[in-house]
Amino acid sequence: MTDPLTPLRLAAERRDHAGMRRVLQPRAAADEVLDLASNDYLGLARDLRVTEAAGRAARRWGAGATGSRLVTGSTELHAGFEAELADFVGAPSSLVFSSGYLANLGAVTALTGPDTLLVCDTANHASLVDAARLSRATLVVTPHRDVAAVGRVLSGRTQARAVVVTDAVFSVDGDAAPVADLHATARANGALLLVDEAHSLGVLGPGGRGMCAAAGIAGEGDVVQTVTLSKSLGAQGGAVLGDPVVAEHLVNTARAFIYDTGLAPAAVGAAAAALSVLREEPELASRVRANAAELHGLLRSHGLTSPEPDGAVVAVRVGDPGVAVAAARRLLDEGIRVGCFRPPSVPDAASRLRVTVRADLTPDVLARAASGVERALAAVVNP
Repeated sequence: MTDPLTPLRLAAERRDHAGMRRVLQPRAAADEVLDLASNDYLGLARDLRVTEAAGRAARRWGAGATGSRLVTGSTELHAGFEAELADFVGAPSSLVFSSGYLANLGAVTALTGPDTLLVCDTANHASLVDAARLSRATLVVTPHRDVAAVGRVLSGRTQARAVVVTDAVFSVDGDAAPVADLHATARANGALLLVDEAHSLGVLGPGGRGMCAAAGIAGEGDVVQTVTLSKSLGAQGGAVLGDPVVAEHLVNTARAFIYDTGLAPAAVGAAAAALSVLREEPELASRVRANAAELHGLLRSHGLTSPEPDGAVVAVRVGDPGVAVAAARRLLDEGIRVGCFRPPSVPDAASRLRVTVRADLTPDVLARAASGVERALAAVVNP
């Protein structure tokens, strides 16, 4: 009889042969490695104001939300944070999900359908890609940041509805979408614009209010924003922001919201505290951008290929996946952790090291990071 796990074992062998097997690497609580791989852009994940708020929320409301948002999983804590988040971003309403991935999945699938044209940037995050595949909409993928291509697709549509979907800041190279131009094009063609602000909340816009706020389109009726609470806010969860009719529609139709347990109170409490810190210290956002620009300049001075960052993500283009993996391992041996993007996360020959900065990094740390990346790549390429 055929072993049903044989295909999985063969797939694992192919990954091993290509040097592409992913493994979990649990870190210790007192990890002394210089972390340049996390998404803790503002350095708030361990901030006592945030962690103590998480503890207070857990003690008052319990360890879990106890049910879906439509049953017992909506608390006054959730409602209060949703109002604060919407006010900060400049949107009329917000709806909290248990992750940013599910926020994208819920928003895209609920706002589209068989009668919809869905236009997606080729570099959109995997959560948006998966949502598009599940949406049953007619999907068209346009070249990266190509507003003219989006306009051509929209102008020739036959579907009753259209939605344009883009990351605000793309997670691989850290470049920003032309959000204002995309909105103008979408509006001219009667389309909705959905912007994933995962990597821009807390980093871009006035006081870290995001790309849509920077473009002056936050709160527009034909704009929907999604955010994560797990990056700049240092917690967990996601949210969809937009006109109240959008939130009402998601509550009634978004399967990723209806059938999922609500976000744990500790995460809500932590995110709310982090948002308060950002309100009180808006300079955190500009500090992240300044550190990213400084690191980019240092990397370029070492002769490395690094596209100019628009947010906190600084990429170093490597090309060969084996080189990228080996360099990341060598850096970790030196006490520096960076991200490593390789197939299937990126196309063949497009592997990158991804270095993410935080607001609390010093010039000495940035210099150490740049020289470390240069040494690691040189050692791997010329052993």
